[in-house]
Amino acid sequence: MKAFAEMSKEELGSLKVELEKKYAEYKAMNLNLNMMRGNPAPDQLAMSNDLFEGLEEKTGFKTKAGVDCRNYGLPTGLPEIKELFAQILDTEADNIFVGNASSLNMMFDTLMRACAFGEIDSDKPWFQIEGRKWLCPTPGYDRHFKVTEKLGFELIPVPMTSTGPDMDLVEELVKDPKVLGMWNIPVYSNPDGIVYSVETCERLAKMKTGAKDFRLFWDNAYVVHHLYEDEATHGSVPDMLGLCAKFGNANRVYEFASTSKISFAGSGLACMACNKDNMDAAVKTIGIQAICSNKVNQLAHSVMFPDLNAIKERMKKHADILRPKFEMTIKVLHDELDGTDICHWHEPKGGFFVSVFVLPGTAKNTVAMCKDLGVALTPAGATYPYGNDPKDSNIRFAPSFPALEDINKAVQVFTLCAKLSAVNKLLEA
Repeated sequence: MKAFAEMSKEELGSLKVELEKKYAEYKAMNLNLNMMRGNPAPDQLAMSNDLFEGLEEKTGFKTKAGVDCRNYGLPTGLPEIKELFAQILDTEADNIFVGNASSLNMMFDTLMRACAFGEIDSDKPWFQIEGRKWLCPTPGYDRHFKVTEKLGFELIPVPMTSTGPDMDLVEELVKDPKVLGMWNIPVYSNPDGIVYSVETCERLAKMKTGAKDFRLFWDNAYVVHHLYEDEATHGSVPDMLGLCAKFGNANRVYEFASTSKISFAGSGLACMACNKDNMDAAVKTIGIQAICSNKVNQLAHSVMFPDLNAIKERMKKHADILRPKFEMTIKVLHDELDGTDICHWHEPKGGFFVSVFVLPGTAKNTVAMCKDLGVALTPAGATYPYGNDPKDSNIRFAPSFPALEDINKAVQVFTLCAKLSAVNKLLEA
């Protein structure tokens, strides 16, 4: 197709008529399709339906060391699960605290502790710091941004590059002592699917910061979520706990992960990983907040996933379900938009999202048009702090939940709306 920007007003007008006719055809279909959030599909969840089956017969509800999981105890988690998460994150089991289903919950609590009580190297609690700030790689995860916004941080956007956040800008911004931390999704970032380079990780670990209690929140949600087997053997980030310690900043990082997209999204396991000093301080406060997490659920997961190999085998099955959906999304984008020069997108090798950039100034209108045709997408702007995409360009797809044929229809609708929005924008110029 001819690039839209090269078309005359007459050509754009003719194309608009053609696109509006297709729009009316889709409108008559009364579609009801949802690609808003990265929910696992029912067939993915079904893989874990036997999670608790025969648990009493297999274990007597006891750990390998004989601890009764139905009772109180083991506040930092079952040794078996601590070791499993340690293998997933390439760290030591002593660095792991096992929580319940939500890693986001653990991130919120970790930030709240710093705000209420300060970090171990803080001069005062963060709530007492006026004008406190937090760095937000963008496009990024809307729920991350909501956490720090709710806790009163000024959110500072940092553009993403092909190797992670713009480190020249990060290194400049962290000179400000009011900048207390930074969100990170280092493997298959949400939504772009970018993997941080080793150089980016090293610069984050060793950079000089104005705040001596600066923290990296390292959300490794997709560390094992590869779509292609060869991706599992390269492109992984280094152990960030070890890297920060190597450069003399052992307290700098809290790492998080979960089984939310491995077993059950709403009732899996989550973990926090950090060095001993941070762990000791956290445990003292968490011990007042709660006696222990759900150890029966931890025990069931330890039976289903006795080691990292079991996780890898499960993730291959997930990839077999997800891969065709991502490939369908990318295929339709190419088929419908190549040559138009109104869109570009990332083609992720893992994770749960596809990030598309439409003609600047048209993302909100494109999403609204899609909604009118019965296709729900993540709100335009959600991938930026305060929901404000300055270019009104980025749109996040979540192709995991719908069936393959529905993804085909949904992306077809999106491409139609992106083209019609672009034509209208160009005709206004």
